[in-house]
Amino acid sequence: MPPVDVAALQDEIRGLKERLGPRVLVLTHHYQRPEIVALGDLRGDSFELSRLASEAEAAEEIVFCGVHFMAESAAVLARPGQRIYHPNLESGCPMADMAEVGDLERAWQELRAALGEDPGRRVLPLAYMNTTAAVKAFVGARGGAICTSSNAGRAMKWALGDRDKLLFVPDEHLGRNTAFALGIPEAEQVVWDRTLPSGGLTREQVRGARAILWKGYCHVHTHFEPAHVDEARARMPGCQVHVHPECPREVVTLADGNGSTSYLVKVCERAAAGASLVIGTEINLVLRMQEEHPRLTVQPLARSLCPNMYRINLENVAHVMRDLVAGRGGDGHEQRITVSDEVRRDARIALQRMLAMP
Repeated sequence: MPPVDVAALQDEIRGLKERLGPRVLVLTHHYQRPEIVALGDLRGDSFELSRLASEAEAAEEIVFCGVHFMAESAAVLARPGQRIYHPNLESGCPMADMAEVGDLERAWQELRAALGEDPGRRVLPLAYMNTTAAVKAFVGARGGAICTSSNAGRAMKWALGDRDKLLFVPDEHLGRNTAFALGIPEAEQVVWDRTLPSGGLTREQVRGARAILWKGYCHVHTHFEPAHVDEARARMPGCQVHVHPECPREVVTLADGNGSTSYLVKVCERAAAGASLVIGTEINLVLRMQEEHPRLTVQPLARSLCPNMYRINLENVAHVMRDLVAGRGGDGHEQRITVSDEVRRDARIALQRMLAMP
Protein backbone atom coordinates (compact mmCIF):
# COMPACT_ATOMS: atom_id res chain seq x y z
CA MET A 1 0.00 0.00 0.00
CA PRO A 2 1.26 3.53 -0.74
CA PRO A 3 2.14 5.63 2.33
CA VAL A 4 -0.65 7.78 3.74
CA ASP A 5 -0.39 11.45 2.83
CA VAL A 6 -1.19 12.85 6.27
CA ALA A 7 -1.19 16.51 5.22
CA ALA A 8 -3.48 15.87 2.24
CA LEU A 9 -5.99 13.92 4.34
CA GLN A 10 -5.96 16.58 7.05
CA ASP A 11 -6.59 19.27 4.45
CA GLU A 12 -9.45 17.23 2.99
CA ILE A 13 -11.05 16.76 6.41
CA ARG A 14 -10.71 20.45 7.23
CA GLY A 15 -12.38 21.27 3.92
CA LEU A 16 -15.23 18.86 4.64
CA LYS A 17 -15.66 20.35 8.11
CA GLU A 18 -15.84 23.82 6.61
CA ARG A 19 -18.57 22.71 4.20
CA LEU A 20 -20.56 21.12 7.02
CA GLY A 21 -20.21 24.13 9.31
CA PRO A 22 -21.08 24.21 13.03
CA ARG A 23 -23.62 21.40 12.74
CA VAL A 24 -20.70 18.93 12.90
CA LEU A 25 -18.45 18.63 15.95
CA VAL A 26 -15.29 16.51 16.02
CA LEU A 27 -14.28 15.27 19.49
CA THR A 28 -10.79 13.90 20.17
CA HIS A 29 -9.74 12.04 23.30
CA HIS A 30 -6.40 12.88 24.93
CA TYR A 31 -4.95 9.51 23.85
CA GLN A 32 -5.54 9.95 20.13
CA ARG A 33 -2.61 10.15 17.73
CA PRO A 34 -1.39 13.72 17.05
CA GLU A 35 -2.73 14.05 13.52
CA ILE A 36 -6.23 13.24 14.85
CA VAL A 37 -6.00 15.59 17.83
CA ALA A 38 -5.01 18.41 15.47
CA LEU A 39 -8.43 18.17 13.78
CA GLY A 40 -10.59 18.14 16.90
CA ASP A 41 -12.97 20.93 17.85
CA LEU A 42 -12.79 19.74 21.46
CA ARG A 43 -10.20 17.68 23.29
CA GLY A 44 -10.57 16.02 26.67
CA ASP A 45 -11.49 12.86 28.54
CA SER A 46 -14.54 10.75 27.75
CA PHE A 47 -17.12 12.25 30.13
CA GLU A 48 -15.96 15.82 29.59
CA LEU A 49 -16.27 15.44 25.82
CA SER A 50 -19.71 13.80 26.03
CA ARG A 51 -21.01 16.55 28.28
CA LEU A 52 -19.62 19.34 26.11
CA ALA A 53 -21.09 17.76 22.98
CA SER A 54 -24.56 17.57 24.53
CA GLU A 55 -24.29 21.27 25.43
CA ALA A 56 -23.20 22.36 21.93
CA GLU A 57 -26.50 23.77 20.68
CA ALA A 58 -25.54 24.03 17.01
CA ALA A 59 -24.02 20.54 16.80
CA GLU A 60 -26.26 17.96 15.15
CA GLU A 61 -23.60 15.43 14.09
CA ILE A 62 -20.90 14.37 16.58
CA VAL A 63 -17.82 12.49 15.32
CA PHE A 64 -16.24 10.95 18.45
CA CYS A 65 -12.58 9.98 18.07
CA GLY A 66 -12.18 7.71 21.07
CA VAL A 67 -12.88 4.08 21.93
CA HIS A 68 -16.37 2.62 21.56
CA PHE A 69 -17.72 3.08 25.10
CA MET A 70 -16.93 6.81 24.85
CA ALA A 71 -19.12 7.21 21.78
CA GLU A 72 -21.84 5.25 23.58
CA SER A 73 -21.61 7.64 26.53
CA ALA A 74 -22.03 10.55 24.14
CA ALA A 75 -25.12 8.82 22.70
CA VAL A 76 -26.55 8.47 26.22
CA LEU A 77 -26.07 12.17 26.94
CA ALA A 78 -26.95 13.44 23.45
CA ARG A 79 -29.78 15.90 23.02
CA PRO A 80 -32.80 14.83 20.93
CA GLY A 81 -31.82 15.09 17.29
CA GLN A 82 -28.08 14.77 17.88
CA ARG A 83 -26.39 11.85 16.11
CA ILE A 84 -23.14 10.23 17.24
CA TYR A 85 -20.65 8.61 14.83
CA HIS A 86 -17.63 6.48 15.70
CA PRO A 87 -14.90 6.42 13.01
CA ASN A 88 -13.82 2.81 13.64
CA LEU A 89 -16.18 0.37 15.38
CA GLU A 90 -13.26 -2.00 16.04
CA SER A 91 -11.74 0.58 18.38
CA GLY A 92 -13.03 -0.93 21.62
CA CYS A 93 -11.83 -1.05 25.22
CA PRO A 94 -10.59 -4.37 26.67
CA MET A 95 -11.26 -3.18 30.22
CA ALA A 96 -14.88 -2.30 29.40
CA ASP A 97 -15.20 -5.77 27.82
CA MET A 98 -14.13 -7.32 31.14
CA ALA A 99 -17.49 -6.29 32.63
CA GLU A 100 -20.29 -7.36 30.33
CA VAL A 101 -23.80 -6.81 31.61
CA GLY A 102 -24.48 -10.57 31.67
CA ASP A 103 -21.49 -11.07 33.99
CA LEU A 104 -22.79 -8.30 36.22
CA GLU A 105 -26.26 -9.82 36.38
CA ARG A 106 -24.78 -13.17 37.43
CA ALA A 107 -22.63 -11.48 40.06
CA TRP A 108 -25.69 -9.73 41.46
CA GLN A 109 -27.47 -13.06 41.86
CA GLU A 110 -24.41 -14.64 43.48
CA LEU A 111 -24.18 -11.72 45.90
CA ARG A 112 -27.80 -12.42 46.78
CA ALA A 113 -26.82 -16.01 47.63
CA ALA A 114 -23.81 -14.88 49.68
CA LEU A 115 -25.70 -12.21 51.63
CA GLY A 116 -28.88 -14.20 52.05
CA GLU A 117 -31.07 -11.29 50.93
CA ASP A 118 -31.58 -8.79 48.12
CA PRO A 119 -28.04 -7.46 47.53
CA GLY A 120 -29.48 -4.05 46.74
CA ARG A 121 -30.35 -3.63 50.41
CA ARG A 122 -26.68 -3.86 51.41
CA VAL A 123 -24.58 -3.26 48.26
CA LEU A 124 -24.54 -0.22 46.00
CA PRO A 125 -23.04 -0.72 42.53
CA LEU A 126 -20.64 1.87 41.10
CA ALA A 127 -19.61 1.73 37.45
CA TYR A 128 -16.53 3.47 36.16
CA MET A 129 -17.08 5.63 33.09
CA ASN A 130 -15.04 3.02 31.16
CA THR A 131 -18.01 0.67 30.80
CA THR A 132 -20.66 -0.07 28.20
CA ALA A 133 -23.96 1.79 28.19
CA ALA A 134 -25.69 -1.47 29.21
CA VAL A 135 -23.55 -1.71 32.36
CA LYS A 136 -24.23 1.94 33.17
CA ALA A 137 -27.94 1.23 32.80
CA PHE A 138 -27.73 -1.85 35.06
CA VAL A 139 -26.13 0.27 37.76
CA GLY A 140 -28.61 3.11 37.32
CA ALA A 141 -31.58 0.75 37.65
CA ARG A 142 -30.25 -0.51 41.00
CA GLY A 143 -29.68 2.78 42.74
CA GLY A 144 -26.02 3.11 41.78
CA ALA A 145 -24.00 5.73 39.98
CA ILE A 146 -21.21 6.30 37.49
CA CYS A 147 -17.84 7.74 38.44
CA THR A 148 -14.74 9.01 36.71
CA SER A 149 -11.16 8.70 37.88
CA SER A 150 -11.50 12.31 39.08
CA ASN A 151 -14.44 11.69 41.40
CA ALA A 152 -14.14 8.00 42.32
CA GLY A 153 -13.39 8.92 45.93
CA ARG A 154 -16.50 11.06 46.19
CA ALA A 155 -18.56 8.28 44.61
CA MET A 156 -17.27 5.68 47.06
CA LYS A 157 -18.01 7.93 50.05
CA TRP A 158 -21.50 8.51 48.70
CA ALA A 159 -22.08 4.77 48.21
CA LEU A 160 -20.85 3.82 51.67
CA GLY A 161 -22.94 6.56 53.21
CA ASP A 162 -26.01 4.77 51.88
CA ARG A 163 -25.09 1.05 52.13
CA ASP A 164 -22.50 -0.93 54.05
CA LYS A 165 -20.84 -2.29 50.86
CA LEU A 166 -20.08 -1.20 47.32
CA LEU A 167 -19.44 -3.16 44.15
CA PHE A 168 -16.93 -1.28 41.99
CA VAL A 169 -16.86 -2.21 38.29
CA PRO A 170 -14.60 -2.83 36.32
CA ASP A 171 -11.13 -1.51 37.31
CA GLU A 172 -9.81 -3.17 40.44
CA HIS A 173 -6.75 -0.90 40.53
CA LEU A 174 -8.68 2.36 40.50
CA GLY A 175 -11.01 0.78 43.05
CA ARG A 176 -8.16 -0.33 45.30
CA ASN A 177 -6.25 2.95 45.10
CA THR A 178 -9.42 4.89 45.87
CA ALA A 179 -10.41 2.61 48.73
CA PHE A 180 -7.00 2.97 50.36
CA ALA A 181 -7.18 6.76 49.97
CA LEU A 182 -10.48 6.67 51.87
CA GLY A 183 -8.93 4.65 54.69
CA ILE A 184 -10.63 1.35 53.86
CA PRO A 185 -8.20 -1.33 55.11
CA GLU A 186 -7.00 -4.12 52.86
CA ALA A 187 -8.88 -6.67 54.98
CA GLU A 188 -12.16 -5.03 53.92
CA GLN A 189 -11.35 -5.07 50.20
CA VAL A 190 -11.99 -8.18 48.10
CA VAL A 191 -11.69 -8.87 44.37
CA TRP A 192 -14.61 -10.41 42.48
CA ASP A 193 -13.43 -12.65 39.62
CA ARG A 194 -16.25 -13.03 37.11
CA THR A 195 -14.74 -16.26 35.75
CA LEU A 196 -15.12 -18.09 39.09
CA PRO A 197 -18.22 -19.28 40.94
CA SER A 198 -19.27 -16.70 43.54
CA GLY A 199 -16.48 -14.48 42.24
CA GLY A 200 -13.91 -16.78 43.83
CA LEU A 201 -14.94 -15.53 47.28
CA THR A 202 -16.35 -17.24 50.33
CA ARG A 203 -19.57 -16.08 51.92
CA GLU A 204 -17.57 -14.81 54.88
CA GLN A 205 -15.28 -12.74 52.63
CA VAL A 206 -18.25 -11.09 50.93
CA ARG A 207 -19.98 -10.39 54.24
CA GLY A 208 -16.81 -8.92 55.75
CA ALA A 209 -15.99 -6.66 52.80
CA ARG A 210 -16.82 -2.99 52.39
CA ALA A 211 -15.35 -2.69 48.89
CA ILE A 212 -15.98 -5.50 46.39
CA LEU A 213 -13.68 -4.77 43.45
CA TRP A 214 -14.29 -6.25 40.01
CA LYS A 215 -11.29 -8.08 38.55
CA GLY A 216 -10.57 -5.84 35.56
CA TYR A 217 -7.73 -3.62 34.43
CA CYS A 218 -6.41 -1.24 31.79
CA HIS A 219 -3.46 -2.85 30.04
CA VAL A 220 -2.00 0.59 29.28
CA HIS A 221 -1.63 1.37 32.97
CA THR A 222 -0.83 -2.08 34.34
CA HIS A 223 2.21 -1.98 32.05
CA PHE A 224 3.91 0.30 34.59
CA GLU A 225 5.96 -1.31 37.34
CA PRO A 226 7.79 -0.06 40.47
CA ALA A 227 11.09 -0.58 38.64
CA HIS A 228 10.01 2.06 36.12
CA VAL A 229 9.67 4.61 38.94
CA ASP A 230 13.09 3.69 40.35
CA GLU A 231 14.65 3.97 36.89
CA ALA A 232 13.04 7.38 36.29
CA ARG A 233 14.37 8.79 39.56
CA ALA A 234 17.85 7.45 38.81
CA ARG A 235 17.73 8.90 35.29
CA MET A 236 16.29 12.28 36.30
CA PRO A 237 17.26 13.16 39.88
CA GLY A 238 14.74 15.53 41.43
CA CYS A 239 11.96 14.69 38.96
CA GLN A 240 8.31 14.53 39.91
CA VAL A 241 6.51 11.29 39.03
CA HIS A 242 2.76 11.47 38.41
CA VAL A 243 0.65 8.47 37.36
CA HIS A 244 -2.91 7.52 36.55
CA PRO A 245 -4.84 5.75 39.37
CA GLU A 246 -5.52 2.80 37.05
CA CYS A 247 -1.87 1.87 37.73
CA PRO A 248 -1.12 -0.93 40.23
CA ARG A 249 -1.07 0.06 43.88
CA GLU A 250 2.69 -0.47 44.12
CA VAL A 251 3.31 2.12 41.40
CA VAL A 252 0.85 4.67 42.79
CA THR A 253 2.47 4.38 46.24
CA LEU A 254 5.90 5.25 44.83
CA ALA A 255 4.67 8.20 42.74
CA ASP A 256 4.58 11.82 43.89
CA GLY A 257 0.97 12.13 42.78
CA ASN A 258 -1.79 10.32 40.95
CA GLY A 259 -4.94 11.40 39.21
CA SER A 260 -7.10 11.38 36.13
CA THR A 261 -6.03 12.24 32.61
CA SER A 262 -7.17 15.82 33.24
CA TYR A 263 -5.09 15.89 36.43
CA LEU A 264 -1.99 14.80 34.50
CA VAL A 265 -2.58 17.52 31.90
CA LYS A 266 -2.95 20.15 34.64
CA VAL A 267 0.25 18.96 36.35
CA CYS A 268 2.11 19.90 33.17
CA GLU A 269 0.22 23.15 32.70
CA ARG A 270 0.94 24.33 36.26
CA ALA A 271 4.55 23.16 36.64
CA ALA A 272 7.22 25.80 37.10
CA ALA A 273 9.57 26.44 34.19
CA GLY A 274 12.50 24.02 34.24
CA ALA A 275 10.63 21.30 36.12
CA SER A 276 11.24 17.65 35.26
CA LEU A 277 8.09 15.55 35.07
CA VAL A 278 7.69 11.83 34.48
CA ILE A 279 4.14 10.85 33.54
CA GLY A 280 2.71 7.34 33.77
CA THR A 281 -0.09 7.12 31.22
CA GLU A 282 -0.71 6.55 27.50
CA ILE A 283 2.28 7.59 25.39
CA ASN A 284 0.44 9.89 22.97
CA LEU A 285 -0.66 12.17 25.80
CA VAL A 286 2.84 12.28 27.31
CA LEU A 287 4.50 13.10 23.98
CA ARG A 288 1.98 15.86 23.35
CA MET A 289 2.62 17.35 26.80
CA GLN A 290 6.33 17.34 25.99
CA GLU A 291 5.67 19.18 22.73
CA GLU A 292 3.21 21.68 24.20
CA HIS A 293 5.40 22.59 27.19
CA PRO A 294 8.94 23.18 25.92
CA ARG A 295 9.81 25.01 29.16
CA LEU A 296 9.56 21.64 30.94
CA THR A 297 11.21 18.27 30.65
CA VAL A 298 8.33 15.80 30.26
CA GLN A 299 9.10 12.12 29.81
CA PRO A 300 7.02 8.93 29.86
CA LEU A 301 7.41 6.58 32.80
CA ALA A 302 7.61 3.89 30.12
CA ARG A 303 6.25 3.61 26.61
CA SER A 304 2.69 2.29 26.83
CA LEU A 305 0.43 2.66 23.80
CA CYS A 306 -3.33 2.08 23.60
CA PRO A 307 -3.64 0.15 20.32
CA ASN A 308 -7.43 0.52 20.35
CA MET A 309 -7.21 4.31 20.36
CA TYR A 310 -4.63 3.97 17.62
CA ARG A 311 -7.10 2.07 15.41
CA ILE A 312 -8.75 5.38 14.54
CA ASN A 313 -6.92 7.00 11.64
CA LEU A 314 -7.40 9.91 9.27
CA GLU A 315 -9.03 7.75 6.60
CA ASN A 316 -11.66 6.60 9.13
CA VAL A 317 -12.49 10.19 10.01
CA ALA A 318 -12.51 11.28 6.36
CA HIS A 319 -14.92 8.42 5.49
CA VAL A 320 -17.50 9.65 8.03
CA MET A 321 -17.09 13.27 6.97
CA ARG A 322 -17.47 12.45 3.27
CA ASP A 323 -20.70 10.60 4.01
CA LEU A 324 -22.06 13.52 6.02
CA VAL A 325 -21.25 15.96 3.23
CA ALA A 326 -22.96 13.63 0.73
CA GLY A 327 -26.03 13.38 2.96
CA ARG A 328 -25.43 9.71 3.74
CA GLY A 329 -25.55 10.13 7.54
CA GLY A 330 -28.57 9.39 9.70
CA ASP A 331 -30.06 6.34 11.37
CA GLY A 332 -28.82 3.75 8.88
CA HIS A 333 -25.22 4.88 8.74
CA GLU A 334 -22.75 2.07 9.51
CA GLN A 335 -20.78 4.25 11.95
CA ARG A 336 -23.82 5.63 13.80
CA ILE A 337 -23.88 4.82 17.53
CA THR A 338 -27.30 4.29 19.08
CA VAL A 339 -28.60 3.00 22.41
CA SER A 340 -32.11 1.84 23.24
CA ASP A 341 -34.50 4.17 25.05
CA GLU A 342 -34.47 1.93 28.14
CA VAL A 343 -30.67 1.79 28.32
CA ARG A 344 -30.40 5.53 27.74
CA ARG A 345 -32.93 6.24 30.50
CA ASP A 346 -31.23 4.14 33.19
CA ALA A 347 -27.68 5.10 32.15
CA ARG A 348 -28.61 8.79 32.30
CA ILE A 349 -30.01 8.24 35.80
CA ALA A 350 -26.66 6.78 36.90
CA LEU A 351 -24.79 9.73 35.35
CA GLN A 352 -27.18 12.24 36.94
CA ARG A 353 -26.57 10.67 40.35
CA MET A 354 -22.86 11.24 39.86
CA LEU A 355 -23.45 14.90 39.04
CA ALA A 356 -25.73 15.33 42.08
CA MET A 357 -23.27 13.85 44.60
CA PRO A 358 -22.31 16.21 47.45
